[in-house]
Amino acid sequence: MEDVFVGSLMSAPVHSVNRDASLREAARVLTEYDVGSVVVVGEADRLDGLLTVTDFVRVVAGDDGYGPGASVSAAMSTDLVTTGANEAITTAADLMVETGHYHLPVVDGEAVIGIVTAADLAAYVSTVRAPHPPRRG
Repeated sequence: MEDVFVGSLMSAPVHSVNRDASLREAARVLTEYDVGSVVVVGEADRLDGLLTVTDFVRVVAGDDGYGPGASVSAAMSTDLVTTGANEAITTAADLMVETGHYHLPVVDGEAVIGIVTAADLAAYVSTVRAPHPPRRG
């Protein structure tokens, strides 16, 4: 797996919304494309944040007054961890485990060119390694 790179597993193009989009608009993108996150972009399509399904759960569970018309920027994650397309998937997986970020925008300079998720890595691993048989008691 050392010679497999993020670029071969990432989803591209990414699904994105503008930072001024409403949470309802972002939810439409998530459901329409059946994805777990949307990239949030600002001026000049610069990466500003990431809005995940987990962020939506926080909005619903919280008492911070967000409604479906609130802007994405109110609920998005901004403590982003990114990776490059030429990074080994093992490095990306280690980064996910170390930081607790399971959606990594893939960047080339300032441009977001894709996204790699823990689900992408799990799907890849399941194709190269046979599942272990269940243990019998």
